[in-house]
Amino acid sequence: MSVLAMSNIQKSFGSNHVLKDISFHVDKGDVVSIIGPSGSGKSTLLRCATFLETIDSGTITYDGRNAAETVSGKAVYAKNLNDFRHIFGLVFQNFNLFPHYSVLKNMMDAPVSVLHRNKSEVRDECMALLEKMDLAGKADAYPCELSGGQQQRVSIVRALAMKPEILFFDEPTSALDPELTGEVLKVIKQLADEKMTMVIVTHEMPFARAVSDRVVFMDKGVVVEQGRPEELFGQTQNERTKQFLQNYSNT
Repeated sequence: MSVLAMSNIQKSFGSNHVLKDISFHVDKGDVVSIIGPSGSGKSTLLRCATFLETIDSGTITYDGRNAAETVSGKAVYAKNLNDFRHIFGLVFQNFNLFPHYSVLKNMMDAPVSVLHRNKSEVRDECMALLEKMDLAGKADAYPCELSGGQQQRVSIVRALAMKPEILFFDEPTSALDPELTGEVLKVIKQLADEKMTMVIVTHEMPFARAVSDRVVFMDKGVVVEQGRPEELFGQTQNERTKQFLQNYSNT
């Protein structure tokens, strides 16, 4: 069974038709990278998957249960949407940490206040996660005291602290310089090696090729092509995909 299935997703902002009949799925343990030019609808697709935007029509299914489905031509969301929110974690490009919270409090807040878990147990788990991500000495630091790469790693461990089944990354390195980008990509690669289920919107083509089980290429609100990285990057017969990848290799 797929952890996530999105079928026939439509989304418009006014007259701008951003997602046009998009369908894709993510199985347990899969790493799926979504690539494409700016404005192709990649981030909007992620925001729809995580309920930050509402779809106009289509179906969103987590673990075989419908979170949203189309009734009489319009999307209707499940009443118990909070039950679905616990299934996923989301890492933003601009970190979205609480500036007035320490690193540890940023991590502990949701598991304790939302999941009502034992504070001492959560603290132990968070300290172990910080150690794993080379952030052991940063528990009491505040976001402003960290580098961009460290802040992004904290936002990743904050998402992991909720024990999600699937992690979404929305261009996690776009706000970072090349050196710090390497730090964050190393962490995501480590999670991929541990078979964490992930969907990654990224402009890092070599990374997408190296880490993904499947790559989805979007353009102008549609899925142009999807397949294994070696097929899409090395053997594609699609002219639009070729053009996009050629532009990337020339920049």
